[in-house]
Amino acid sequence: MAVLPIRKAPDPILRQKAKRVTSIDRSVKKLIGDMRDTMHAASGAGLAAPQVGVSLRLIVIYVPEKEDIVLINPSIVRKKGERTVTEGCLSVPGYVGEITRSVEVTAKGLDQDGREIRIKAKELTAEALEHEIDHINGVLYIDHLESPDKLRKLEPQRIPSKIKSDDAS
Repeated sequence: MAVLPIRKAPDPILRQKAKRVTSIDRSVKKLIGDMRDTMHAASGAGLAAPQVGVSLRLIVIYVPEKEDIVLINPSIVRKKGERTVTEGCLSVPGYVGEITRSVEVTAKGLDQDGREIRIKAKELTAEALEHEIDHINGVLYIDHLESPDKLRKLEPQRIPSKIKSDDAS
């Protein structure tokens, strides 16, 4: 598999509604593997096909200590509760924003073998499902901001320089 370049805003593909996957062929399975590799290499919580330049309704979500979730043609069928979260995105690097997401969601779609599946998720996994399904609908998390002051720039991590041996006396 391969690590693919991640598209960044304002790339127009991020604002398009992605097309339904009509056949789960070898190219779709390769894309799933490449998306998993890309998501893990970027330390992401999830990734949608438009983020790697492919306008298909396909998402992958990282779930710690479990197998990644793969959903083809996903949709949210139920939402429960609301919570305020600080969210970021691989396609909007260097920023995080405070938005409202559901506490719990139920999503449905197809797995990579074409079987219908339903996923009931809470908290971070629910947030990732909403975030990635937004992506395939051409929506970015920044579209959910109540106001511009809810977005903040992340400061680059500063790596302390090593102390010189003659300074340590």
